[in-house]
Amino acid sequence: MKEIIVGITGASGIELGLHILRALKRQNAQVHLIISEGARCTMREESNLTEEEFLRTADYIYEEKELGAAIASGSFVTDGMIVAPCSMKTLSGIANAYDENLIIRAADVCLKEGRKVVLLPREMPLGRAHLKNMLACAEYGCSIIPPMLSFYMKDTSMRAQLDHITGKVLMQFGMTYEKFHGWQGPVQG
Repeated sequence: MKEIIVGITGASGIELGLHILRALKRQNAQVHLIISEGARCTMREESNLTEEEFLRTADYIYEEKELGAAIASGSFVTDGMIVAPCSMKTLSGIANAYDENLIIRAADVCLKEGRKVVLLPREMPLGRAHLKNMLACAEYGCSIIPPMLSFYMKDTSMRAQLDHITGKVLMQFGMTYEKFHGWQGPVQG
């Protein structure tokens, strides 16, 4: 059974985080959830989602100020971490090991322990500092999965896009996702 930390930050795209959490539960993963204060604001502003919907997917729930939590220590072993969506503030904190909250600290711990960290940065257009921070995170070992549209899929609905991105994230942890359909090459005939 996989044990995954999930950080939900204040970037736009809060539904993506919930979609990934639900997929992790279907995989029977143990989920350690941190929802930032910024994420709570985004949830209220851009969606009809409730915090309770997120909390129901978690086995363990932490406040972002809980820097003494088990997941803040390298001696607490997990399979890694997902930050979805990942705000530019959080991305910058991870890139610079500025552990001001539990989301950034947990990511820093995963990186220093050689564990998988997957970031889904949400910003458009990307500025120079954003790109430098993404490069720094990638150089430290993060997988960067910007939630981009997949135009090669026949179903381009929002649900299909969420399924595609979720499948790409779960693949990073060696998990399959039944609703993910990767590219199979052109149809011959």
